[in-house]
This record gives sequence, structure tokens and C-alpha cells, in this order.
Amino acid sequence: MKPVIYLDNNATTRVAPEVLEEMLPYFSEYYGNPSSMHTFGGMLGKKVVEAREKLADLINADPGEIIFTSCGTESDNTAIYAALRSNPQKRHIITTRVEHPAVKNLYEHLAKNGYRVTWVPVDRKGNLDVEYLYDHISDNTAIASIMWANNETGVIFPVEKIAHALKEKGVLFHTDAVQAVGKIPVDVKKAGVDMLSLSGHKFHAPKGVGALYVKKGTKFAPFMIGGHQEKGRRGGTENVAAIIGLGKAAEMAKSDMVDEMQRVRMLRDRLENHILDTVPNTLLNGVRENRLPNTLSVSFEYVEGESILLMLDQLGICASSGSACTSGTLEPSHVLRALGVPFTAAHGSIRFSLSHYNTQEEIDYLCGHIPRLIERLREMSPFWKQAASCSTQ
Repeated sequence: MKPVIYLDNNATTRVAPEVLEEMLPYFSEYYGNPSSMHTFGGMLGKKVVEAREKLADLINADPGEIIFTSCGTESDNTAIYAALRSNPQKRHIITTRVEHPAVKNLYEHLAKNGYRVTWVPVDRKGNLDVEYLYDHISDNTAIASIMWANNETGVIFPVEKIAHALKEKGVLFHTDAVQAVGKIPVDVKKAGVDMLSLSGHKFHAPKGVGALYVKKGTKFAPFMIGGHQEKGRRGGTENVAAIIGLGKAAEMAKSDMVDEMQRVRMLRDRLENHILDTVPNTLLNGVRENRLPNTLSVSFEYVEGESILLMLDQLGICASSGSACTSGTLEPSHVLRALGVPFTAAHGSIRFSLSHYNTQEEIDYLCGHIPRLIERLREMSPFWKQAASCSTQ
């Protein structure tokens, strides 16, 4: 198998070797149930407590405000349903036009079941229309769910300002921070959010483990009904090994976040500047500054994203045409449509997302191939030939 240059880290990340090493004993040697009364099980219970403390420290929460879940999708669903069950008389809900399908599809489902949804738009650069959001808050609003950072463009939303406005109106605020936690500083106390979702596999923990932050004092109705685990807020035997891995990944993320943000941003900007300088008719999706340091979304006019990905794959480069959860369709993603990316470019959109494990040599390798790759595809494109012909007339 050819060496892989993995630039699809917003889809999932490599499990850090240190995380794997921390987890391994809990698959075989220490296999007890953390809820058991005996010492063998109690030892695992202590490890879960330690992991909860490490994760809480990463986002400046109290450990008791952390509920372990299976993933970000479960955390999102849990938060939104908890708000609706706690406010059954309220039938209005708010979100954005660029949310992850874990929120977007749930809101569409709720709309079919009698809820009125306000979809907050974004501009061409991916910035949220916060005035539109503020204008649509009402006494009947049960919850607003606004992502912290977009998974395709990396654009960061003004969570703290939104939280303040919603608090004044007495509206619960949930944020899907799956793409933010572990990559940029996230402080739930400063932000003032009521609930926050995160997922381990976005910052070098394993798949199958996530968490939901629920601010102390927030009304909460469980989504998973079962045993007494997670103080009765999420039934089901804990995934101990994965939770321990999540704790270790959180500890590692906090220890080197500032340096990693700077290093990864430098690599991302190196790639971005090279593409925009050497490949004509290329558009940047999203703002340049207020963005996750690891994320670059670009649209190459008059070529198909699937063809770009296939040719990159032949070079051993992994990227994405958008969210992994929407990759089963040939239509431009809902995020690109919300941004108003021109039709000539939307189908040629590629997302590169970096991580701790990417190197300058990898970025330079991609830079050395991408201009010619796009040129070859455009030479085969009848749309490019037509556009070139029009431009010379």
C-alpha cells in the first residue's frame, strides 16, 4: 500500500499512540464493570473519574457537568431532546443553515412533527447573520442550537455573544463544538452556553466516544433511559477504554494547544496561499482569519470534486469534497449552497483538514502536484473549454 498523506482530519483523526497505549490494558487486563461494588470494578470507576476530570479541564467545566456519550451525534440529539422535553409548551426552535447533519436532519425531523424552525443564514464568507437570529427569538423558543465552528469551512461563530443574547431572553443554548474542542480554546464558563457537544475522534481519541456538557442547574431530561450510569443522565455500561482514551487525548490537547494551533495554521496557510497563487479560477470558501487553524475549503471552477479526489487518491493524498456525512451524494453540500458558492465552482469544492501529524514535507508534496492536477482535469472539461473560449472573444 502506498504511503498516505492524510488531510481529512475533520472527518476523523488518527488515534494518538499515547492514547492507544493508555487504553490497551482496559481491553484485556482490566476488564471489570466500573459500576461493580468489588475492588476490581471500582478501580475502573476511578479511571472514569480521572478521564472526566481531564475532559472537564480542557473546556473549563466542572467534572459533574460532563456526561459521556457514544459520539457527537448522540450528544446533539440528547441536548436538543432534553430542551424540548423540559419545555413541552414551547414549539419554536432555532438553528443555522450550515449545521452538521446531526443537528440539521434532527431539526428537519422536528419540523415534520409540529415544530416551527428558524434557519439562520450565512453570508458568502460563511459568517452567521446574528441579527437575523436575534430578531427571531421569541417567548415560544425552546432552544437554539448553533455550532461553534463549521465542519466544512472552519468558520467560527460568535458563540459568546449569541449565548448572552439568548440568556437575556431565557432561551436554552446548545452548541455543537465537535470541530472546535481540542483544536482551539473552548471555555464553557466564559462562553455561557447551557449545553455543548464534543466527539473524541476529532482530536486523536478513538471513535465511539463523546461527551455532552450540561451546565449546572440546566433542566435536563435523559435521552438514554437505563441504569444509574452518568448519575442517571445516560444509561448504559460505560465504554471504559474509550473514555480513558478521551481523557488522555483531552490532556494532550490542552498541554500543547497554543503551539499546535500556530504550527498547523502555518501549514494550512502555506497550502492555501500556494493554491490561490498558482491555480486560477479558484475560490476560498469562508473567511481567512476567524477560522479553525486546520481547515481549508476551496472551490476549483469547471472541474468535478470527485475527479479531484480520485486523482489525489492516486497520489496517496486523502481529502474530502465536504462533510463525510454528505459524501454519498453528488450534489453540492448544504453548506456550500448556503454560502452561495457559484454553480461553476460548487461541484469542484475540496476540503483539506490538517492535524498534529501532518508535516511541511507532506504539504509541499501536495503543492507540487495540485496545479498540474487541476490543469489536467480542466483540459478534459467541456465547461472549462467553453469558459476559456468566451473569455477570449
